[in-house]
Amino acid sequence: MNELLVALNRRHFSALALSVAGLGLFFGSAQAQSKVKTIVVVGDSLSAEYGLRRGTGWVALLEKRLAEQKIAAKVINASISGDTTSGGRSRLPALLTQHKPTHVIIELGGNDALRGLPLKMTEDNLTAMTDAAQKVGAQVLLVGMQVPPNYGADYSAKFASTFEAVAKARKTQLVPFFLKGIGDLAEPLKFFQADRIHPKEEAHPIMLDNVWPTLRKML
Repeated sequence: MNELLVALNRRHFSALALSVAGLGLFFGSAQAQSKVKTIVVVGDSLSAEYGLRRGTGWVALLEKRLAEQKIAAKVINASISGDTTSGGRSRLPALLTQHKPTHVIIELGGNDALRGLPLKMTEDNLTAMTDAAQKVGAQVLLVGMQVPPNYGADYSAKFASTFEAVAKARKTQLVPFFLKGIGDLAEPLKFFQADRIHPKEEAHPIMLDNVWPTLRKML
């Protein structure tokens, strides 16, 4: 009788140990999945590979870098050529609901300047987008732009400071100038396509390098 009880206890203990081990594997897997970051890029033609071969833009290069550095993250490129901050603001809520991002990169504003839209409108839209992303728990990275000197020194300074103002007010991260090392060269057309607006393929690794240090810290 005692031997039977011992055998039953051993069997019970083994089953319990297997159950605990199984739960450990389950929760370990769930934890690993929860650590995967989802990065949504809301941008314009600079992020939508306008005029480029597919897979050569900075967002595609970002995906490759994340994989190379073994950072568990997926990238959703929700960029549309010609988009403005108003367009991004209207599109963002659906993107947040669909993808539930941990990080949102906002690369918009250049087309606002090209269309002569009020700076206050640009600032309000960037603020609203940042608020919406932060409300669902996502970290935000604002990608700043600058306009050519022919816009006038006063407008250029105010445009650049718009991104800084939103980042400071909402305590979010900022890349001051997305095209640093590209649009501020002595020969500015070196890295631009024939339209003199969109960067060439060889400029996109530089654009990624401008974003990467700040994004890496966020991840």
